[in-house]
Amino acid sequence: FQQCGWLAHDFLHHQVFRKRKYGDLAGIFWGNVMQGYSVQWWKNKHNGHHAVTNLHSSSALTQDGDPDIDTMPVLAWSLKQAQSYRELSADGKDTALTKFFVSNQHILYFPILLVARLSWMNESFKLAFNLGAATENAALEMKVRGLQYPILERAAIILHYIWMFSVSSGFGRFSFLYSVMYFMIATCSCGLLLAIVFGLGHNGMSTYDADNRPDFWKLQVTTTRNVIGGHGFSQAFVDWFCGGLQYQVDHHLFPTLPRHNLAKAHKLVKSFCKEWGVQYYEADMVVGTIEVLQHLKKVGNQFVADFLLDGPTM
Repeated sequence: FQQCGWLAHDFLHHQVFRKRKYGDLAGIFWGNVMQGYSVQWWKNKHNGHHAVTNLHSSSALTQDGDPDIDTMPVLAWSLKQAQSYRELSADGKDTALTKFFVSNQHILYFPILLVARLSWMNESFKLAFNLGAATENAALEMKVRGLQYPILERAAIILHYIWMFSVSSGFGRFSFLYSVMYFMIATCSCGLLLAIVFGLGHNGMSTYDADNRPDFWKLQVTTTRNVIGGHGFSQAFVDWFCGGLQYQVDHHLFPTLPRHNLAKAHKLVKSFCKEWGVQYYEADMVVGTIEVLQHLKKVGNQFVADFLLDGPTM
């Protein structure tokens, strides 16, 4: 699943074919058929992420920020974001749910990543079959354009569940409970492995509001972390595991550049950033993951200190 995700990412960023349609069709195979994701759902979400990386929405009621960090009320990437849901409460205070998740988010991070793929599959299915959109942006796109490949998208998702349920059931040989366990383990472990790479790319890096963000190239560089070998993980393993996103900074600056050319771009971009005094940040998988958890804990502690200052919480 994870490697299928990187292939779909390459094709849908149009890094392979000159004709975009060919990339879309290959993306439908690697995305819809092999993973159960809707290409159009992914494009809507991912294009927004690239345009406004690590940019906060202007309020809890709007969706003008990066959808990849629109994770409230379960994860907050800044104190301002942690407090943003207050405007949704009648009394203007944090709900018990928000307090629980944000104050414990460094502990709950990996359990949340385990169920991420279930959420992605659910959102994809609903969008593809006109059962609702996860965001207002996706709903607007569906209203204006509809599905670009309606028959292919739906047929490919159905095909995914046919082969996935067939494999999970051992083609009818496994018990119902064993089949469910097989499906959940395969699905959740895939979501975890994908989300770990996504998290390494941007989580714990700078976040911005719309009115104080830097220009585009500085936004991409300062909100992004490259992944290098270290702590027992060779660079060859990192290159395979991250599927090109070990060069996340360079990919965000040149999203259509094929992954085999990112290493060459990396040297030039790193030199350019040094010349202009902008930090080009790299960390290995262990250090990067620790930084993400430390950042979540820091935001959670700030959040707890803030709502304690407001008075009794029980």
